[in-house]
Amino acid sequence: MESGTAARGTETNGASAAADVIEVHNPATGGLIKTIPVASPETVAATVARVRANQAEWEAMGIEGRYHWLGKLRDWLLDNEERVLDTMQAETGKVRADASNEPGYLADLINFYGSRAASFIGEESVRPHSPLLASKKLRIQYRPYPVVGIISPWNFPLILSLGDSIPALQAGCAVVIKPSEFTPLGLTEVIEAWKNEIGGPDVFDCVHGVGETGGALVDEVDFIQFTGSDRTGRKVMARAAETLTPVSLELGGKDPMIVLADADIDRAANAAAWGGMMNSGQICLSVERIYVEEPVYDEFVNKLTAEVGRLRQGADDAANPKDVGAMTSPNQTAIVEDHVSDAISAGARALTGGNRVDGPGDYFEPTVLVDVDHSMKVMRDETFGPVVGVMKARDAEEALQLANDSRYGLGASVFGEKERAEEVARRVECGAVNVNDVLINYFAMDVPMGGWKQSGIGFRHGEPGIKKYCRSESLVITRFGGKREPTWYPYTKTRRRLLAPISRFFGARDWRRKLGLRR
Repeated sequence: MESGTAARGTETNGASAAADVIEVHNPATGGLIKTIPVASPETVAATVARVRANQAEWEAMGIEGRYHWLGKLRDWLLDNEERVLDTMQAETGKVRADASNEPGYLADLINFYGSRAASFIGEESVRPHSPLLASKKLRIQYRPYPVVGIISPWNFPLILSLGDSIPALQAGCAVVIKPSEFTPLGLTEVIEAWKNEIGGPDVFDCVHGVGETGGALVDEVDFIQFTGSDRTGRKVMARAAETLTPVSLELGGKDPMIVLADADIDRAANAAAWGGMMNSGQICLSVERIYVEEPVYDEFVNKLTAEVGRLRQGADDAANPKDVGAMTSPNQTAIVEDHVSDAISAGARALTGGNRVDGPGDYFEPTVLVDVDHSMKVMRDETFGPVVGVMKARDAEEALQLANDSRYGLGASVFGEKERAEEVARRVECGAVNVNDVLINYFAMDVPMGGWKQSGIGFRHGEPGIKKYCRSESLVITRFGGKREPTWYPYTKTRRRLLAPISRFFGARDWRRKLGLRR
């Protein structure tokens, strides 16, 4: 199994030629940062076994006890934010402004699940539907999967590893993460802090490697959370099926934006520029394809092109901030270059950008393409780079049809007069739609985020985002009764004559209405 975290849609991995080490490079400069050892399948098995042995005690702490330790992790992240950002910026090539989103998001997520876990996964009391169960007390408790394995990508190395770990840990699971071989350093720093600075319970660890390591993790754990390409997601699911291990898969998107004729065009153009170019377009929720109603198409394209053309690209620091950073994976840059080249050869035009940048580091110019159509890769496949394609639509119906013409269904956005835009948004075929905004749904953690179609299975955030890490256990408790229940042995004609009419009354008749309890 390839890792799926080295590049979205490619089987090339980021390990060095030596099978037992990974070389981590700075994408902004090309320089070597560090070499780290690869975990063998035996090491993976031993790591999972170790945290599994401690999981029962972690579960027994209860929701508040676990929140106590996650609160310490939150405080460490905030107290060491600059240190974390330095590491993350070095291994990803992000600009500082993009990297700075991660610690704050994680702190907020810890607070969210710490304050809501009791209502989401606390024990439930259920009222019996039938008087025949009046003597029974019905309860549902939510028990954690003992060990959750997380295979995370390189585009947000903390949000998409720790962000999936936090609800799992809060639910009572032990967690082992295999981060991307391109960006393992920031997560390792946090895990080491959990162990040595925070002194947290030994239920949280990571293992490093490529495909073999990821496959070994799938084999050992009780639940898998995977984020990466849809192709690798299928392989993860197939591997997990061998042990009937449940999975949650976030497999990317080709997120559309619809711009209606009554939209605020300045806001829509500014949103498209940020939503398409933020983190160099390396976001599963990035705006990648835009459909604009004909009356405002030219105005929108002109304003979008001007906004994108003003973006500053390169390695930044406090004295010299930039807007768009490097591509984190050279393999992904090759995919972006291929998509743009394919589109231009088929008749598309690049109004700005369109080229790989020469020099140190790995950069692709922020690019706006027009004269595109759905025969082109750039409008069909996940580009995952700083590129947007813009198409003219006759009306809202055609824009909606084009937006839904995709094998992906992760996110979308609609810009226009609020009521009309909301009406269109409700018909987009995806897991989350923003009205007059972009990307913000990821930070609205009160509601679930998950993909339709080939964008995945399962949800992050909201109640489903923690409940997926639990198994429901129903408790039916008899509160009173004699030596025997009426339905137990021995079967007699007398009992049958007594029970049959009662069963028919409550099972085959609307008894609530007959007794005046419902109209």
